[in-house]
Amino acid sequence: VLLAETRKDPQLRQYDTIIIDEAHERSLNIDFILGYLHRTLARRPDLKVVISSATLDAEAFSDFFHGAPVIEVEGRTYPVTDLYQEALDDREPLAEQICRAVEHLGTMDRLGDTLVFLPGEREIRDATDLLEGRKFRDTLVLPLFARQAGAEQSAVFHPVRSKRRIILATNVAETSLTIPGIRFVIDSGLARVSRHDPASGIQRLQIEPVSQASARQRRGRCGRISEGVCVRLYSEEDFESRPPFTDPEILRSNLSGVVLQMEHLGLGDPLAFPFVDPPQPKRVAQAYRVLEEIGALRKQGRKVGLTGLGQTLARLPLDPRIGRILVAAEAEGC
Repeated sequence: VLLAETRKDPQLRQYDTIIIDEAHERSLNIDFILGYLHRTLARRPDLKVVISSATLDAEAFSDFFHGAPVIEVEGRTYPVTDLYQEALDDREPLAEQICRAVEHLGTMDRLGDTLVFLPGEREIRDATDLLEGRKFRDTLVLPLFARQAGAEQSAVFHPVRSKRRIILATNVAETSLTIPGIRFVIDSGLARVSRHDPASGIQRLQIEPVSQASARQRRGRCGRISEGVCVRLYSEEDFESRPPFTDPEILRSNLSGVVLQMEHLGLGDPLAFPFVDPPQPKRVAQAYRVLEEIGALRKQGRKVGLTGLGQTLARLPLDPRIGRILVAAEAEGC
């Protein structure tokens, strides 16, 4: 919404303060906004920008905004104990590991609500089937994923007296929503991550280990109502060896989609745009070639502009080449 407003209000004059929350997620839109505000501040020194996050690389952001001050606000939370539970062997399914952790946590608090982080819907269904099959006493097993009906999703927001809730969720529960009453967290240490494969040219959703920042974000979901426990289904050495922060989306995306959005939003040349993590020039040039090939861009000398087809593709939340296939399918009536 904010990026769309820049078309009619390039200096964002209607605002005197802009707060960017959960900035560590580093989605393309967040990076576009950070770069846009970086440029705007030079022309609007009166504009106040607040960047907030629980797990931010504060130093890098401070440097990006010319030594901006860093303010630390300590949250009022209860202590959280970290436990590490490795798989018994290479063949132990993830669902079995979760059952072991649930049984162990039940000995600490029989009715403590538990939030379990899993990479996707299939893993959630497997764990749900196994947990329900164990018939734990006074226990409700509640899956949470994007394709569920609204009523099923809303059930996780209502704690039940004299019942333990086990909520099985994807990383949507990491920052996008807060589930009340959580006493324990079980972290699989995995997430589905969208990553561009340069060899095949395809954007893939693959299961990967989460970063330390992401693991800390998950841990922070407990310890809000009382002392909490976070069970990580991997070793402490594994945790220490993980990257400190999650890769920004721009470094793992197909840049043809990035370039298309930048042209659509009027953000200018990607190589001149102040990104926190600038993309490689070679990949940007390749993205322009792909967009020209599919008819989304037209070059006139040094000027580049979106075609009508390009405007259509920019509105589709898809890889531009797949969007082009859909547009062709409509034209062909198939």
